[in-house]
Amino acid sequence: MAKSVMVAYVLWAMGGPLGLHHVYLGRDSHALLWMLTLGGFGFGWVREFIRIPAYVGEANQEAEKDRKTRPTMVLPPVSPVRFVGQVFVGIYFGTMALIGLNSLSLFYLIVLPLCVGAGVHLVSCIGQQTSDLRKTLTTCLITSPIFYGSSLSPLPISLAASVTAASHRRHRPPPPPGSSQKLGPRIYRLGLAWLAFSAPLGYSIFHNTTATLYYLSDCVAALLDMFWFLPWLRNVFEYILLMPYRLLCVITGGGYYEDAWRRMLEILLKDYTEKEKEALRVLSLEIEASLEDITRSYRKLAKTWHPDHNPSKDAEAMFVKINEAYEILLRRHKPQKFK
Repeated sequence: MAKSVMVAYVLWAMGGPLGLHHVYLGRDSHALLWMLTLGGFGFGWVREFIRIPAYVGEANQEAEKDRKTRPTMVLPPVSPVRFVGQVFVGIYFGTMALIGLNSLSLFYLIVLPLCVGAGVHLVSCIGQQTSDLRKTLTTCLITSPIFYGSSLSPLPISLAASVTAASHRRHRPPPPPGSSQKLGPRIYRLGLAWLAFSAPLGYSIFHNTTATLYYLSDCVAALLDMFWFLPWLRNVFEYILLMPYRLLCVITGGGYYEDAWRRMLEILLKDYTEKEKEALRVLSLEIEASLEDITRSYRKLAKTWHPDHNPSKDAEAMFVKINEAYEILLRRHKPQKFK
């Protein structure tokens, strides 16, 4: 069935940064890239306003099997836009790996270069082109030891991988007869790819790093400000991003109140260190203990173990331990008090 330019533009306007129009046109690699970068950080989405007719023409050409007549041995023309996209997306994937996967063993030797190479290859596979994945990843693995341990290593690795991918660019071979895929399995695979990208990052933000929800909210606000020229689209993104909180309110029966949001932040932001966990054990407290609970328990235990009231030979050492635990937890909770 022939694709419609009008439908493609409607999907571009409604969910372009999420790649809906690319899903419609069968450009799954492009759709995944847009899902992971919100439409090429907004710039690629805007640029596509003049590119959609060409995309629709390519999709209809494939449907008519005209690609079979194209000599696949002839190299596609060099595209500076594609090369720049490869470099930036490779750096982007590498940066996300630095945030979410840097605790893994052999991170700088294997994990980081593979992530950068995956980003570069994703851009290489957009449209009717592809590249040699094995050679791209090999280049990344060879380059990574040179910049071992550097937080700037995604840049040179991505540059080397992009040069390799551009050198081995080729036309995508025509699909075998009867290989047209249904929408359901395609969406399923796109969802798995998105989950594989976002899950380590989300886990890192909320469990393994010092990033807090306040920092995350600032990042989201900055992201939304990118769409100042289209207020309605900004409102759509804001609604989607707040959906988890609204769903939580519906499930718990709560309302959209600032105090409820603050209480939830207090719980989520309590990422205790081992030293602070030991202090909680000394004061016989649970993780969710409030500042009032800590003070109450401290006063009770300090009175019990004070050397002037307790003749035990361990009283003085225990009293010092209780004071140290209280000071640790006091430093922990004072910055979290809301004004």
